[in-house]
Amino acid sequence: MESCEARRQAREVLAQVFGYHSFRPPQEEIIEHLIAGGSALVLMPTGGGKSLCYQIPALVRPGMGLVISPLIALMQDQVNALRANGVRAAFLNSTLSAAEARRVWAALYAGQIDILYVSPERALMEGFQQVLQEVPLSLIAIDEAHCISQWGHDFRPEYVQLAQLRQLCPQTPLVALTATADVATRQDIIRYLELEEARHFITSFDRPNIRYYVQAQSASQTEIRRRFISFVHERHPQDAGIIYCLSRKDVEKTCQWLRDLGFNAWPYHAGLSAEERAANQERFLQEEAVLMVATVAFGMGVDKPNVRFVAHFNLPSSLEAYYQETGRAGRDGLPSSAWLSYSLSDIALRQNFIEQSEAPEQQKRIERRKLRALLGFCETTTCRRQALLEYFGEEAPDHCQNCDNCLEPPRAVDGLTYAQKALSCVYRTGQMYGVGHLVDILRGAKTSKISEKHHDELSTYAIGRDLSASQWHSIFRQLTAAGYLRVDLAGYGGLKLTKRSREILTGAAAVSLRLESEAPKERKKRMGASVGIREGDSEWPADQVSQLLALLRQKRMQLAREAHLPPYLVLHDATLLALAQGRPHSLEEVAQISGFGAVKLRQYGPIMLKVIRDFEEGTLLAPS
Repeated sequence: MESCEARRQAREVLAQVFGYHSFRPPQEEIIEHLIAGGSALVLMPTGGGKSLCYQIPALVRPGMGLVISPLIALMQDQVNALRANGVRAAFLNSTLSAAEARRVWAALYAGQIDILYVSPERALMEGFQQVLQEVPLSLIAIDEAHCISQWGHDFRPEYVQLAQLRQLCPQTPLVALTATADVATRQDIIRYLELEEARHFITSFDRPNIRYYVQAQSASQTEIRRRFISFVHERHPQDAGIIYCLSRKDVEKTCQWLRDLGFNAWPYHAGLSAEERAANQERFLQEEAVLMVATVAFGMGVDKPNVRFVAHFNLPSSLEAYYQETGRAGRDGLPSSAWLSYSLSDIALRQNFIEQSEAPEQQKRIERRKLRALLGFCETTTCRRQALLEYFGEEAPDHCQNCDNCLEPPRAVDGLTYAQKALSCVYRTGQMYGVGHLVDILRGAKTSKISEKHHDELSTYAIGRDLSASQWHSIFRQLTAAGYLRVDLAGYGGLKLTKRSREILTGAAAVSLRLESEAPKERKKRMGASVGIREGDSEWPADQVSQLLALLRQKRMQLAREAHLPPYLVLHDATLLALAQGRPHSLEEVAQISGFGAVKLRQYGPIMLKVIRDFEEGTLLAPS
């Protein structure tokens, strides 16, 4: 197909089917390449529009598009979204009854399916591969391609065998897509899927709409929880969010705490029955303002675009995992947040997971490197976005003005003397005590434990009175994160020196430390409403835009319930916001708003116009 014709058809599908009026870079280039029959590796951040990169070529090229997806929930969500736009899409997985599966097979053989989603296991079945030789394919898309790498955080052994599809359908373009892949993972994708000759499209990893916050747990759990609730009330009242905890027990405790405060919170972890997990996930998708409290088992198959924040109450496993998990916020491009809280015990647990695993030493070295990179991100006193992007090999400006460090720069000091005092205290107490006792010694506390052990006779006793207890806790955590101390879990959490400790004790190392104030300032309210309503963005006052937006969301929820769909499959938040800010008065004006393809324009355009008209005439009041 000629390039100009391919571009014309792609733009027509973009507008008529999906309701968008322009591509994001480099979507159009990728789509034209695939329409022309080329194969590709695509790295694009979550929310960057990866799915359009294979869905549009699948609709333009003759034949059926085959999509390999690792999770049932992801398949169902994508298929529902495509059907809502009038696309003949289907999936084959274990959730279908025998009768439903037969209908899909019949439609497949009749050429009545434009895009079919299957799992990697299904794609490798001999019977299914025989079918692929009988049904013409427009392309093969392998989503979440990082699952192919054993160094990745979501390794799936079946993915390694998907190169069989290349050999089975050598003339069919193949595209591998992922949002998360460091250099080693990228190399595995290219090697295992035989994409050496394919074009590689690697876009920016930046998610500029996400604001990053990191809270170190120097303070008590009560204080950390207070800061989290303050963050939610200021930034995300009445918003959907995901809260990750390390264990099932922590999930249940955190969920109950949030419910006691009046939040609509639900748990998700492997200890629940499959029915309970499915029901709670369905609530999260179908309702507004639901908080899902979960282990990392939740999220990979959830395509909800209006998750406004992702919070971690413990240290994640790596920067790749953190990037992917936080990327579930703000997929629609509207302002969103990533909030992380972690403690010294989190560092110790992550280190212990690595050392106690049965993985080969080579993998342990990689995991240690990844943990150091994550801790470096957490403890940095400079721009967090810069640290995150540089990890993925991308240059970034010094200041993003959308992370906690840029908005409220921390106080960084020459910390060599403080570090020497801390390490000396560890050494002189025999490298067997936890941070609480060491801080008491440094601050000259008069406790029974100090008296019994005669630690008030040490040269390090009371040499740190100039700092608060929370500041010393922070220093010990930073030194552990930097590898100058380690936590001996077998020794009941006692701190021990490492080989690197000598660099500090001899004065050979330069040490910069974050010195936290004793009473952290409350976060400033800088961005207004979480969906991005600001004065000046519309000719109408912001309060009127908010009122109309609330009415549009109310109507969307009614339509979603009638159609048994998640609200975002009716219309995205970004589309509702554009309606509230622009107040169109005709279907022609509505058609210019992103998100209204031909099907949705017919279904929902007149209904939304009536809401706008009634609001302007004063016959429809915003919900309280």
